[in-house]
Amino acid sequence: MSGSIRLYVTAPLSAGSEVQTTAQQAHYLGTVMRRRAGDPLALFNGRDGEWLARIEAIRRNHASLIVDRRLRGQAPEPDLWLVFALLKRDATDLVVQKATELGAAAIRPVITTRTNAARVNLARLAAIAIEAAEQSERLTVPELHQPQPLDALLASWPTGRRMIIAVERTHAPQIAPLQGPAALLVGPEGGFDPAELETLRAHPFVTACSLGPRILRADTACIAGLALLQAR
Repeated sequence: MSGSIRLYVTAPLSAGSEVQTTAQQAHYLGTVMRRRAGDPLALFNGRDGEWLARIEAIRRNHASLIVDRRLRGQAPEPDLWLVFALLKRDATDLVVQKATELGAAAIRPVITTRTNAARVNLARLAAIAIEAAEQSERLTVPELHQPQPLDALLASWPTGRRMIIAVERTHAPQIAPLQGPAALLVGPEGGFDPAELETLRAHPFVTACSLGPRILRADTACIAGLALLQAR
């Protein structure tokens, strides 16, 4: 199935089951990709693995798919969250896309003192994440959260999950691969406010790390940090 069309669906997947697409998916299949009845594609829903299916019927705003056989079972994925100070629209879109490709299990924007945005279009970000999951051949789509203040995030942080802060201009150790539940926290352009850093370092689950000698843009730091934490 290398190079085939992959679609994320919410319906349960099993041999012989029928899946109804959204209007957008039907448009993509019929108009953009010019697929017709009988053509194969792959489906995944984040729970049941990846399945081979075929188009039973297709119209402008609707398509019916028949599930055939399972191609891959659902496999464990890294339990790694990305927490980042919300960026402007294009940069946030890029971060969501690349974090999905790199396997982030959850994406959690936060509001910090120097954050230069406060709201997101969660539906648009969800569409970006789904497209990135389809393209990258991962079997899940990351959980997307509404932005929340950094102090609120820290107050509700789950027990047992480590938080790695990417801190620039520091003598902190280089970021390194790790195992178990974890999160990468990347601050805004211009870095964290000193009071925020002091608060962060006071929490026992927080570890400050360096991404290297160069000063990275926030979106670049998200991508580099996620890659380095999984570089086993």
